[in-house]
Amino acid sequence: MCHRCVHQFRFPAPPLPVLITLIFAVFSPFLFIPPVVVGLRPWPNQKINATYLDFGGSKKYEGSSKFNDMSPVGGGRPWPSQKTNASYLDIGGSKKYEGSSEFVHLKYHMGPVLTANITVHTIWYGTWQKNQKRIIREFINSISEVDSKRPSVSGWWKTVQLYTDQTGANISRTVRLGEEKNDRFYSHGKTLTRLSIQSVIKSAVTASTRPLPINPKSGLYLLLTSEDVYVQDFCQNVCGFHYFTFPSIVGYTLPYAWVGNSAKLCPGVCSYPFAVPDYIPGLKPLRSPNGDSGVDGMISVIGHEIAELATNPLVNAWYAGGDPVFPVEIADLCEGIYGTGGGGSYTGQMLNGADGATYNMNGIRRRFLVQWVWNHVLNYCSGPNALDQ
Repeated sequence: MCHRCVHQFRFPAPPLPVLITLIFAVFSPFLFIPPVVVGLRPWPNQKINATYLDFGGSKKYEGSSKFNDMSPVGGGRPWPSQKTNASYLDIGGSKKYEGSSEFVHLKYHMGPVLTANITVHTIWYGTWQKNQKRIIREFINSISEVDSKRPSVSGWWKTVQLYTDQTGANISRTVRLGEEKNDRFYSHGKTLTRLSIQSVIKSAVTASTRPLPINPKSGLYLLLTSEDVYVQDFCQNVCGFHYFTFPSIVGYTLPYAWVGNSAKLCPGVCSYPFAVPDYIPGLKPLRSPNGDSGVDGMISVIGHEIAELATNPLVNAWYAGGDPVFPVEIADLCEGIYGTGGGGSYTGQMLNGADGATYNMNGIRRRFLVQWVWNHVLNYCSGPNALDQ
């Protein structure tokens, strides 16, 4: 959810798990206990995709919050006769998926999803270059651009469209840019907490000049912080997160997401594979498709959070796991999977451009690297860049 939280990416694990494994292997004959097999994850704190049974622990993208006091709601479809409206999405028998698991029980908890046309209102907090804004704007506009070269961002969104509300209505195919607000003077400082993020949103929707419109039913509020801004838990447990605003702070209940530019603070954590951690000698970063590793790293996190906002805007719709405070959402289940064969420590097969850049889908004019999302019809992670496409 998040990376509401985890919601996030991959790099080789530190050596401690290996030492533990060796110790057990050497001494287990004397202790009469079998050696423990430790699965190494490529990035810190990352759980095994989909097949991991315990959905607790730290997340790089987070869709949950300690401020959420909702109690678990029984899962299942709302009506026995209701079926997922997937016929027009043309998924057929195509193998656009990886990371399947019989242990994943994604459930619908009766809450609303975004079936009306989705409008993304953006808050640019801090200092942003014009080209950085163009990259992010084009990604959002590409979600609804059906004429993009395949594999496309709009093809990726088709999996999100599979999700429905109680009436069987699918999530909207239309995602468009709304109004924007620039907060270039860091109105709430360069260190933000989860609560002060809501204060930033309040300032944007109540500004005396050109306030962002209030649209609780189909509006999403995307707060993007520049590379010199630190947000609570950034670089440690999260690269972005989503939640909803509190009326006591903002005056309205509005679905929102925050994503930070990690270029200065932790590029090896949140911009991987376009940057790599310092503690991994010899590992070379991949070339980013738009020439800005920080922003190109943000794109996948933005996609992650928008997909989860659409399917779980109030944290009571589509998620797996028994704890609604830390729900496992459709992007969390496919964390770190970008192509065919992805799972465990492998990102999957991606595409390489003539210029040496790595990506897995096309936008209107640009290329992007975006993680896959969970397809509850197929019970797999699904994406548009499978090898058979």
